[in-house]
This record gives sequence, C-alpha cells and structure tokens, in this order.
Amino acid sequence: MTDTDSARPAEGEARGPRPSRLHSLMRFIPLIAPVLLWAVPCWVLLHAGQHWPLAVALVGTAVFFLGLVGMPLAMVRGHGRRQQDWAAIIGDTLLGASWVLFTWSVLLGVLLRAALAVTGVGDSQDRARIVAWAVLGVTAVLLTWGYAEARRVPRVRRIDVQLPRLGAGLDGLRVALVTDTHYGPLDRARWSARVCETVNTLEADLVCHAGDIADGTAERRRAQAAPLGTVRATHARVYVTGNHEYYSEAQGWVDLMDELGWEPLRNRHLLLERGGDTLVVAGVDDVTAESSGLAGHRAHLAGALDGADPDLPVLLLAHQPTFVDRAAAAGIDLQLSGHTHGGQIWPFHHLVRLDQPALAGLSHHGARTLLYTSRGTGFWGPPFRVFAPSEITLLVLRSPRTATAP
Repeated sequence: MTDTDSARPAEGEARGPRPSRLHSLMRFIPLIAPVLLWAVPCWVLLHAGQHWPLAVALVGTAVFFLGLVGMPLAMVRGHGRRQQDWAAIIGDTLLGASWVLFTWSVLLGVLLRAALAVTGVGDSQDRARIVAWAVLGVTAVLLTWGYAEARRVPRVRRIDVQLPRLGAGLDGLRVALVTDTHYGPLDRARWSARVCETVNTLEADLVCHAGDIADGTAERRRAQAAPLGTVRATHARVYVTGNHEYYSEAQGWVDLMDELGWEPLRNRHLLLERGGDTLVVAGVDDVTAESSGLAGHRAHLAGALDGADPDLPVLLLAHQPTFVDRAAAAGIDLQLSGHTHGGQIWPFHHLVRLDQPALAGLSHHGARTLLYTSRGTGFWGPPFRVFAPSEITLLVLRSPRTATAP
C-alpha cells in the first residue's frame, strides 16, 4: 500500500465533519473588512447622489483608495516582522479613523437620509449632501474627542464590593486596579508616570496590574513601563500576564515586573493579613499562555490555590473575563479582569460581548463569585476611545460582619 493510499479513510470509516460555509467565509474577513471600511464611506460621501464636481469626486476617491491600500501596508510594517513604530502609528490611526467613519456612514447614511426624506427636506441631491457633511462632522468630532480621551490620565472609578466571607478585620481594604496599559509605538512615558502618581494618591493596600502591559518586548518598552516601579502599596503590588505579553516575549515582562518590585502571580497566591483576618490573593497566567509554547506558562487555577485554606475568601487576578467560569466553579469570591477595554470604540462593544461574558463593571457569576471587569487604563492600537472611557479602579472591599464607616 502506498503512503497516499494509507492516508485515505477506509471504506465505511467515518470522516470528519466538513467545515461549514460560515467557517469557510470567516477566512476571508481579513480581506473583506478593509474593503468595507473604506468603500462604504467612499460611496456615502462621494457617489450616493451628491453629484459633486468631477475633480472633487476623483480626488476624494483617490484618497479613499490610498487609505485602503496604505492601512494594511502600514499595519504589516508596524506590527509584523519589522516592528516599525512609525508605521504602526499610521496604520493604527487609519484603522480607528476608518472604523468611526464606516460606522457613521452606515448609521447616518440610512437613518438621517430616511428622516430627511420623510420630512420632505430638499431633493435627493440636497439630502445626499446633508448626509455627507453630517458624516464628516460627526466623525471629526468623535475622533478629536476620542483621541483626547485615549491620551488623558484615566479618571478614578471607585466601587464598594461586599464579599460575604470577608473578615471584619479586612473591611475597608483598598484595592487599586490598573490594566491594559498597552505601552506601545506612541511614547507614553510621561503618561505612565502621571498614571502612577494618580494610583499613589489612592493610598491602596493592594495594587494590581491585570496584564497587557505593552505591545512590544520589555527591552523595547522599558522606559514607558519604568514608572510602575514608583507605585506604592501598603501590603503588595501584584501582576498577572495578559494575552499581549505572549505576543512579545512574556517571560521578559515577568522578569521586568519582578525587577520593578511587583509580585508576578503566575499560578500562585500570597496571603494578605490585617486585623486578624486573611485574604488569599491569587493570580493565573492568561488563558492564551499554554498555546504560546513557553515552558511552564498556562492558566492553572488549582496551582494558584494550592495550599490555601478553602475557608478563606479569595481575590483572583485573571486577565480575561472569560476565565470567570472556572473561577465560579472553584468558588472564587472576586475576580479582577481587564482585556475588553469596554469596547474602546463604539460600536465594537457588541463584538466584544460575543467573546466575553462581561464588558465592564461588576457582575455576578455562579453561587457567590463576583467579577469586576475594568475598561482598561490605556488603549490598544487606534489612539481613540469613543464611548468607552479608560479607568483606574479603586475597589473598597466590605465585610458584612461590620458596619464600620469608611
């Protein structure tokens, strides 16, 4: 029998399921999406009945064509093998701008045009031009505002969280959470220092970084991450890896955070004691760690809790909210996560919800597990945040066993 023959299934042997048409079409999304992001706004702004002068139509079409070609080329040079920061900045900015332009071209191209037609405003050409100017105006405002929101020092979001098993001695424990700082092509060393100064004003007992420190290696982004070494906490500073660490030499980030005085909770825990009561603070590697191929990197909750008293309350750091199913099954009291960025640029929120069980804020899972999902402290890729403000979070843990005021 030949090798070819041996590879064929025997007669009557069950064959694997054939890929669905939807699964097959998913492979073409990276090719289709950029075309839609640029072609739809081009049509709505220039060719949907406006009858612009020929020169305007030609120049405008050329600009959109350059965006269609230039964006993927810049993304490849910026985020591919060459890792050229200037190209990444251009590609990321074009991606964010095209997403906002596409979104509002679709919404206003349908809704505003319909409203104008129903109310009898102008003829079809007038309505087409009103829609075009409205799309440009809304896009310009949102991109300007979104850029300012992305680059600002995040507001502090304070929330009280009652944990039924928390001892009275730990009531009022202050936990500061930063996550998804995403130090990257845009140098944000000064921003990083100001974020750390803000965290220090919170006088936290425990400071947590829930991963996605940067896009790039620790050696390359060291200057931006260095201010993290100035963060103060009464008891501990702890850190877990995010998925982006595994795109850029995760062990280097673990080593750098250890060097900066943070405790990397790689499937392990520490005990925080106050007033005669104890809290287990545990952390796991990101769920993508195992597929990275790095030895010893994986999300291992049993290992993180090994040796901990099962009667003690547990605060768990896990980068992605999707880990909460495992946390709930293990009876974890509170999981802190990031990853979602709160959607970052609306309406990307709805796509995030397809992948994660929570978008932002506090949610309940299982019998007793609470999940807090941060919208993130920085931004990924496009330097914009639209209807998804960044945050530094202060969680004040409350015990039902005391009525002590803060």
